[in-house]
Amino acid sequence: MTLRIASAALMVAALSLPAFAADEFYVVQDVKTKKCTIVDKKPTDTSMTVVSPSGTIYKTRAEAESGMKTVKVCTSN
Repeated sequence: MTLRIASAALMVAALSLPAFAADEFYVVQDVKTKKCTIVDKKPTDTSMTVVSPSGTIYKTRAEAESGMKTVKVCTSN
């Protein structure tokens, strides 16, 4: 019985983790084109650089859009 409950709890946790990860948005700049965009995953390769102030992680896309307007390298293009 305990094993069954533990298994069920583990399944619920595994299925809910992607929902928590979707609450992160980053302002990034393409290294080649210098174009800024908003992504929902932190870039792992070197083609994109996080340019938000102090690597800020935004909770919503709207916050990231507002934040992008204040990033100097994004507004100077």
